[in-house]
Amino acid sequence: QVQLVESGGGLVQPGGSLRLSCAASDFSFNYYAIYWFRQAPGKEREGVSCISSSATRIYYTYYADSVKGRFTISRDNAKNTVYLQMNSLKPEDTAVYYCATDLVGTCDSTWKSDFWGQGTQVTVSS
Repeated sequence: QVQLVESGGGLVQPGGSLRLSCAASDFSFNYYAIYWFRQAPGKEREGVSCISSSATRIYYTYYADSVKGRFTISRDNAKNTVYLQMNSLKPEDTAVYYCATDLVGTCDSTWKSDFWGQGTQVTVSS
């Protein structure tokens, strides 16, 4: 089974930036699509971003409308790691952020995911 570990969360002021990481030790991780979700207190879990894998190593990306132009998803195959660079952060971005995968190489329009990390807290506040 794939084990995912998120890191990089913390407290930041509005307009600031954070870089989240999702890491795994298994090389096969590089061939799975990886999703980022977030969940705020009292809110339903929201899909934030997804990055696909392909044989040509061209990675397609998807972003929720609420984060387009501010967040960037990327991956480093040598480190078995996916990143979420978050810029121009807003208080409404405050949530626990999770990475996840369904062991499939393409992003699923239903956001189906079977394996999850433990989550990392992001707090945007003055």
